[in-house]
Amino acid sequence: MPDYLLQLDRHLFHIINHDFGNTFFDVLMPILRNRLVWIPLYVFIFIFCLWRYKKQGLIIIVLLALTFGLADFGSATIIKSFYKRVRPCNDPAMAATIVSRVPCGTGYSFPSTHASDHFAIAVCLSIVFYKRYKWVLPATLLWAAAICFAQVYVGVHYPIDVTAGAIYGTLVGLLFGWIFWKYWPNFKLS
Repeated sequence: MPDYLLQLDRHLFHIINHDFGNTFFDVLMPILRNRLVWIPLYVFIFIFCLWRYKKQGLIIIVLLALTFGLADFGSATIIKSFYKRVRPCNDPAMAATIVSRVPCGTGYSFPSTHASDHFAIAVCLSIVFYKRYKWVLPATLLWAAAICFAQVYVGVHYPIDVTAGAIYGTLVGLLFGWIFWKYWPNFKLS
């Protein structure tokens, strides 16, 4: 990574991790980034799709699972092992200034798998349901963006990590959203 980009990334990290620090965020952000917190939402999506759309709902669930699988595997296994970027909380250059709000973890930082997974799901859901439920687009993107912000705030990712993860996840979500409408163009949302 070019030095100027690395310095900008560290500077933005410092602003989010340090300057935005407050007691409310100190409680909220670790909760937002915890995957277990979102299990009720995933269960709701699963039940809603099956209850409301029956067989087509099952197709949506399978596509969401494939979306998540590709985003997660591509980010966590392929891209991270290629770049091997150290997390800010494990970076000796950041040790003196970082505020660690959760355990750091041992994995690599680039790209953020949380960002990849959540943006992939958000974009895919938005594409599938936008015709019927316009609110899904802003709600899911805000949800994914909040998780990305939380990753930087707690000290486990740099801003470029979450940005790259969001871009990758968006591309995966677009792919599976396109597949859905290509092969099921007559899907009825009513």
